[in-house]
Amino acid sequence: MYKSFFKLSRNPFELTPDPNCFVPTKHHDEALAALYYGVRRHKGLVVVTGEVGTGKTLLLRCLLQLLGQSKDIAYAYLFNSTLSPTEFLQYTLFDFGLPASGKNKSELLFDLNKFLVARGTGDLTTVLIVDEAHHLSADTLEEIRLLSNLETPDEKLLQIMLVGQPELDEKLDSVGLRQLKQRIALRTQLLPLSAEETQRYIEKRLQIAGAGSTSTQIFSPSVVEAVHRCSQGFPRLINTICENALITAYARRLPHPTVEIVEKIAAEFRLNGFCQPEDTATKGQGKMGPEQVSGILLDLHAALQQPTSGDMSGTHA
Repeated sequence: MYKSFFKLSRNPFELTPDPNCFVPTKHHDEALAALYYGVRRHKGLVVVTGEVGTGKTLLLRCLLQLLGQSKDIAYAYLFNSTLSPTEFLQYTLFDFGLPASGKNKSELLFDLNKFLVARGTGDLTTVLIVDEAHHLSADTLEEIRLLSNLETPDEKLLQIMLVGQPELDEKLDSVGLRQLKQRIALRTQLLPLSAEETQRYIEKRLQIAGAGSTSTQIFSPSVVEAVHRCSQGFPRLINTICENALITAYARRLPHPTVEIVEKIAAEFRLNGFCQPEDTATKGQGKMGPEQVSGILLDLHAALQQPTSGDMSGTHA
């Protein structure tokens, strides 16, 4: 629709999380590095939290792309976190390619332990990724704590990643889950983008879509400032505003969106009263330093540029 009008090869602000459109920022780099480092170093339990729309799912898609390139990694990806403890175990075994139907909890745990020991003996890495982890019940979180106990004298047999909204932090801070909290090896938080990061984000997404050097002409600095103000730096809202701004500018045959268009869209989406204070402090428990993060990111960014031919499914034994 508007792609040819603005000389773009694809829609730059699709809401569907696409690793090819990943724009790294300080906090996203730290979170991705923490997840990948936790897997490769067999750290055990890693927790990433962030508000709605901060890019958690896209971050996981990037991680899955990286894990899919490694032949020694098998992962189970759980995106429905409203399961009972038994259903949680059944889904986990099923995603690892193990038979789970009709088995009781003891049988499930026995089979999972046998599977993990066999992979550990072969120097293979096994990962459990739980998205929307803030929905997990206290009983299921306790089950995860017990799974985190599966280890050899040297390392954890199962690498567990919990990714969710800030409510997950509140649950983990509760007295009843203090044992699980103490097992967290790495913990990081995704925050909204700053004004500078928002400008870079918009320019990069336009460049990925084929805008090239004209990206700054499509969204002027004043319009970018309006987008950041109306979105408060949340990537999902940035995408929504920018997508609709391009559509409106195209409909009006304008060479670029205007501040008035952005503010009108914000009003239509009821974003005028939207406010989320920025907290520049990342909650850190086992937080990596900048030099450690940068070293890991060199490998990560190089790997993300490699073309992939497979799908996003895990490697099952």
